[in-house]
Amino acid sequence: MEFSATFLLSVLIVALLWFFSGKNTQKYRLPPGPSPLPLIGNLLQLKKAAPFKSFLEFSKTYGPVMTFNLGWQRVVVLVGYDTVKEALVDQADDFVGRAPMPFLYRATRGYGIGISNGERWRQLRRFTLSTLRDFGMGRKGMEEWIQEESKHLRARMRTYKGEPFDPTILLSRTVSNVVCCLVFGQRFSYEDKHFVNLLAVIAMIVRFNSSPKGMMYNIFPWLMERLPGKQHAVFGKIEEIRDFVKMKIQEHRDSLDPSSPRDFIDCFLIRVHEEKENPSTEFHYDNLVATVMNLFLAGTETTSSTIRHALSVLIKHRNIQEKMQEEIDSVIGRERCPNMEDRKSLPFSDAVIHEIQRFLDIVPFSLPHYALQDVSFRGYTIPKDTVIVPLLHSVLKEEKQWATPHSFNPQHFLDQNGNFKKNPAFLPFSAGKRACVGESLARMELFIFIVTLLQDFTFTCPGGPDSINLIPEYSSFANLPRSHKIIATPR
Repeated sequence: MEFSATFLLSVLIVALLWFFSGKNTQKYRLPPGPSPLPLIGNLLQLKKAAPFKSFLEFSKTYGPVMTFNLGWQRVVVLVGYDTVKEALVDQADDFVGRAPMPFLYRATRGYGIGISNGERWRQLRRFTLSTLRDFGMGRKGMEEWIQEESKHLRARMRTYKGEPFDPTILLSRTVSNVVCCLVFGQRFSYEDKHFVNLLAVIAMIVRFNSSPKGMMYNIFPWLMERLPGKQHAVFGKIEEIRDFVKMKIQEHRDSLDPSSPRDFIDCFLIRVHEEKENPSTEFHYDNLVATVMNLFLAGTETTSSTIRHALSVLIKHRNIQEKMQEEIDSVIGRERCPNMEDRKSLPFSDAVIHEIQRFLDIVPFSLPHYALQDVSFRGYTIPKDTVIVPLLHSVLKEEKQWATPHSFNPQHFLDQNGNFKKNPAFLPFSAGKRACVGESLARMELFIFIVTLLQDFTFTCPGGPDSINLIPEYSSFANLPRSHKIIATPR
């Protein structure tokens, strides 16, 4: 009885909000879009399996700047490279806001670098970028960490002795260990049960966020909080990650030497002490916990999923795998570990890795942006508190930017002489002031890990190339590739 009354009251409140928000927006020249229904908005018009594809279809009618209502939340969707670049780069200050996604907001309690805005975001982003650079992100020190981790990866793959195995957890351990070196100052054994459990939790979180239930939580959090379902278990698991991070922070506090910081946590703790008398500082415990969680989660699943997808692609396209191996053998050989300088001499391999990222399109919606004030854009007004979606899927798969956008084709990144060529529409990490802080780290990991694996192994699968399905298992917040058992045959 009490639940029914609460539910009806919630519905009434949302109905009133929707009604008055509709009245309020009549004074704005909003971008066009389909007419919404009360309460649910345009939800029924979106494809459940891959909602970003629905936005592409609507753009044929309404153009590259469109208004939708997801529940009672107004959303403006930006479609195509020109539109996304104009917003995120040319009008960067207007589009710098980050939407307070309910799932991420609850997971981080509103703290950290991921979904913060204003002074909190500015302080944390500046500090995070400079600290990660100091510890070698995109430079020689980090390269050596990745090379060292690649040795552990290769050694573990050899233990399978040509028998089929699922590489999902192994690749998560490998990639996560690089982030752990940066953030915690240590790598974890592949047999560490606590570490393996945390990686399984991260995978579960990403899958939930990319499922229909995850999408519903972000649209109707007030309702999903009151309904039974997996969302409650997921938030319980997030607390396990929080507890792990808090334990690591306490270990750092107990052993901190301010004259010799070991990692990101040490640097943050030193900054906390330096600014303890500053009432407007954002360097405090809650932001440290949430930012470490942001880095730990974001730095694990996306890159490991991309490498897993890369192996599936190379099994599916055996001729491409062989051509990469020929190029790698001629430039590096099989003895020494690849480094980032080698990329200049491996144009075909570099092109394949770029095309893997473009083709997978791992975050088709990007992380949504937010209008922190009324924004004028292309003759329209985007009202304050509007969620803004730069549809990266429409950039990475745009027909006027790519010769064969829906096919895997490394020639997208090669000129007529076989040299690597850049494409400005290659934006898997987004663009502008909210672009991914770990972009240079991810690029380095993808290149070194993939090239290293092809030095040592030829990859096949038990059912042959035709059994590989490159259509993502989940397509919503993220495009998550399917798991396949693979065979790593030593060369």
